[in-house]
Amino acid sequence: MVDRIRFAFLSIGHFYAHLFMLVYATVAALSLSREWAMNYAELIPYATPGFVAFGVCSVPAGWLADKWSRIGMMVVFYLGIGLSSIFTSLAETPFQIGVGLFCIGLFAAIYHPVGLALVVQGRKNTGVPLAINGIFGNMGVACAALVTGFLIDHSSWRSAFVWPGIAAIATGIIYAGFLYLNRKMVTAKAPKGFEAKKTKTTLSGDRRMLVRVFVIIFLSTAIGGLIFQSTTFALPKVFDERLGDLGLSATLVGWYAFTVFAIAAFGQLIVGFLVDRFSIRLVFGSVAALQATFFAIMPGLKGWSALAIAMVFMLVVFGQIPINDVLVGRITQSEWRSRVYALRYIVTFSVMASSVPFIAWVHARWGFDSLFIVLSTAATFVFVSVIMLPLAISAKRSL
Repeated sequence: MVDRIRFAFLSIGHFYAHLFMLVYATVAALSLSREWAMNYAELIPYATPGFVAFGVCSVPAGWLADKWSRIGMMVVFYLGIGLSSIFTSLAETPFQIGVGLFCIGLFAAIYHPVGLALVVQGRKNTGVPLAINGIFGNMGVACAALVTGFLIDHSSWRSAFVWPGIAAIATGIIYAGFLYLNRKMVTAKAPKGFEAKKTKTTLSGDRRMLVRVFVIIFLSTAIGGLIFQSTTFALPKVFDERLGDLGLSATLVGWYAFTVFAIAAFGQLIVGFLVDRFSIRLVFGSVAALQATFFAIMPGLKGWSALAIAMVFMLVVFGQIPINDVLVGRITQSEWRSRVYALRYIVTFSVMASSVPFIAWVHARWGFDSLFIVLSTAATFVFVSVIMLPLAISAKRSL
């Protein structure tokens, strides 16, 4: 029971990490552009510092977790991200909101290297646990648009930062109390359901194969970060422009984005199930091919057809997320895992940070149709890299 509750807290943390990072995407698209008399392309670059911190700070967060305490770092995550969100709500200028978003990204950076290392710790089959945890992260993406749109319509954009901040602080306090009450089980070296012995990699004797796998992981991670950020950050604005009479208010746009993200979140569970049973190369290649196809279909679509195609491509965008995490979990030992996850996510979130001004530039010059063509091309590159995965690592349950 203790392990299940701990897993629940880790999953809630993933929800918060993605929710807080995307509140501003909806605020900029649906509120600040009118309140501050700035267009969308001018506003969204202020999110860049937060996404830079989200990536760069994952390495020191992973190192500190491995050297100090992973569970201690999770408490810092909850309290820090909540306080930073409340601080951001006080912004009166674009510069101030950029500082607040940087603080949010600083604490959000803790989650992926630390939380994911705790999720896979001691598990033989990691696909489904990572997928379940990933669904919570994706629901954070979904709820960012929904909750923010609702609070904008019924209060103000500031409340969209305040109330989630209060919720995160409360969760952190409850989590700290849970850890204290169960400190003997939580601090045990190998508690039930967790790692009893070190994981050994079958690739440790083949350096060339190991390097090849890591190159593919980091290449697909970088391109996947571009795809994930471009779709999740821009989708509320895409719907605002293309749904017409279907999305006449911030709440309605938020509902449509929530629906798409919520349904797409289960793509991660499907893929997590498949990678525990089939070749990763087959599953990963299929996901990348579907991404390339449906991104290429999206340009020019409006109304219900745009909504339907968006739902399909988000299903495979979210579905890709657990695959690289499974690969990392298979080829790394426990004592290094937080740092390896940190390196993977610094690549992901560094690309995500650079994607924000890229989205603004493409939207200002050519609109979103050109963005979807770029994403289709990027997904094709992922497909090409994935088919080069060695059979030894891509086979089902190879380790």
